[in-house]
Amino acid sequence: MALKLTDLKTTAHNDWCPGCGDFGILNAVQMALAEINVDPSNTVVVSGVGCSSKAPHFIKTYGVHTLHGRAVPFATGIKLANPNLEVVIEGGDGDGLGIGAGHFVNSGRRNIDMLYIVHDNEVYGLTKGQAAPTMGLGMKTKSLPSPNINQGINPIMLAIASGYTWIARGYSYDVRHLKELIIKGIRHKGYAFLDVLQPCPTYNDVLTKEYWAGEGHLDSAGKMQPRTYKLEDTGYDGVVHTHDEAEMEQKVQQAVLKSFEFGDHTPIGVFYQNEFVPTYEERLAGRSPSYKTNPPAAQEIARPDGTPLANINKLLEELRVS
Repeated sequence: MALKLTDLKTTAHNDWCPGCGDFGILNAVQMALAEINVDPSNTVVVSGVGCSSKAPHFIKTYGVHTLHGRAVPFATGIKLANPNLEVVIEGGDGDGLGIGAGHFVNSGRRNIDMLYIVHDNEVYGLTKGQAAPTMGLGMKTKSLPSPNINQGINPIMLAIASGYTWIARGYSYDVRHLKELIIKGIRHKGYAFLDVLQPCPTYNDVLTKEYWAGEGHLDSAGKMQPRTYKLEDTGYDGVVHTHDEAEMEQKVQQAVLKSFEFGDHTPIGVFYQNEFVPTYEERLAGRSPSYKTNPPAAQEIARPDGTPLANINKLLEELRVS
C-alpha cells in the first residue's frame, strides 16, 4: 500500500524557531520517504544532539536520539546488525563535524549503505549560537562577541577525502530539489553524505534566507545570477560510469574544485557518485557468507524459556588463570 505523507508525521510538539531551515529539511525527508514508499517498521532515523537532532521525534519510523557526536557509530551498529534496515542519520554541522568528526571520517572509509544528512547553519543553535566547524574565518554573526578566529571546514571536500561514495549539497528552502537529493542518497548503493545549507534565523544573521535567495555573481553575459545554482543545470556530471581508475580520479578532482565554490556562487546538487566501490556489508559477506542471510539481529540468542543459547565455555577456558 502506498504511503501518504501524513503516515510519516507524528504528533510530537515541535519547538524549532519560526523560519528555521530545519522545517524544510524535515518536510523534504518526510516527502522522500513517502515517495519511495519505505516500510516505516523497517526504517530507522538516528540523530545526535542539537536542534536538528530532534528530527526522529517528528518522523513516524523507528528513531534513536543518541549522544552528542555519536549518531554515526549508533547508526553503524544498527545497520551492520540488520543490513536490511533503511538507515538515515540526521544531525548538525557541530554534532557531525565537531565532536563527531572522527566518526564522520572513519565511517566514510567503510562505505556502509546509509544516508547521512547534515543540517549546516554554521552555528551551534541549541547552545546559543557559538561558531560551528563550518563557519568561515572572520565571520561575525550577532551571536558572537567578535569575529570567528578559526578556519572553517569544507564538508564536501572532507567527505571526498574520507571515502563517501555519494556526496551532495542541498538547500533547506528548496524543498522539492532537496527531496529529490534525499531520494537519490537513499537509493545510492553505499555511504551517502548530504550537506544542507540551512539558515538559522535566531543566531546567524549573515547566511539568511534572504542571503541565499539574493543575487550573488555576474555571468559571462554580465547578468546578475542567484547565489545558489543547480549543478545539473550546468551539464555537470559527477557520476563515475565505469570501473576506469582515470575516470574516478577525474570525477574526484572536479568535485574537489567545485567544493571550493561558496558564497556568491554556491553549487547545490550531486558533486560525486561512485557505485563501483563495494559496501562494508558486501565486504563482511565476502569474509563470512552467512552474514547476508543470518546477520546478528536475526540470530537467536535465547531459548523460548529465556535460557541463553550462547556457549562461552571455550572463552572462559582461554581466560582461566592457572
